[in-house]
Amino acid sequence: MQKNILIVTEIKGYLMLSLKERFEQDGYEVITMTADIDELSKVTEEIGGILIFADEHLVTQSQALVYLKDWAAEHDKPIFAIGSNDELAEITSIMTAPMISEKFIRPINVNDLVKAVDTFLKKFYSDNKKKILVVDDSGVMLRNVKAWLEDKYQVFLANSGAMAIKYLAINRPDLVLLDYEMPIVDGKQVLAMIRAEQEFADMPVIFLTSKDDKESVLQVMSLKPEGYLLKTMSPDKIKQTIDDFFEKRKGR
Repeated sequence: MQKNILIVTEIKGYLMLSLKERFEQDGYEVITMTADIDELSKVTEEIGGILIFADEHLVTQSQALVYLKDWAAEHDKPIFAIGSNDELAEITSIMTAPMISEKFIRPINVNDLVKAVDTFLKKFYSDNKKKILVVDDSGVMLRNVKAWLEDKYQVFLANSGAMAIKYLAINRPDLVLLDYEMPIVDGKQVLAMIRAEQEFADMPVIFLTSKDDKESVLQVMSLKPEGYLLKTMSPDKIKQTIDDFFEKRKGR
């Protein structure tokens, strides 16, 4: 488990000091930053979770909140938020509810908050889940696939071919679910780049496609992926296909 937590806040004083000390008592390394994109761009994957401690100023920093949301989605990091009801509503409207793992309404009990975050993170990182990178230019599709699979797998998201290649440069998932039709860099080009790297030559890739005509299917399969999934398939069928894929590999 990554016992590093980033607290993003404009608040200073006794409460923040108490929160930092309480996390440190539980063995966490605490990093604090303001809602400044230049500062937030220095965040690394060593961070285990992000805690947004809101005030009336921070909730107006929509650009920074969007950056955090995208970074957390790309690296599959949980986000927690502290604030008043109004502040939490503002944050949720910018980051979307599924991106926020837990919310805490002020006033807070520091001990209870740290315990809740610690319990969540232990569960989040305890399971030795297979890692799946989902690549699709549709945010709706990314969120749907993540929701369908995240109870059983670690799901990482990339909303473009370029982002997928950037992710793969420093990470190795157990499976890539790759959208075939994307702007600029499509699925065919992404797979070609993956196969061009010796260390990724055997990385399993399953295509996601919305086309089910014979010509399109043959074109997809000519690239020799592990298989393909139609976006029109039911969530249960998609999950079952992925489960079957990993079961077959386990038996090799």
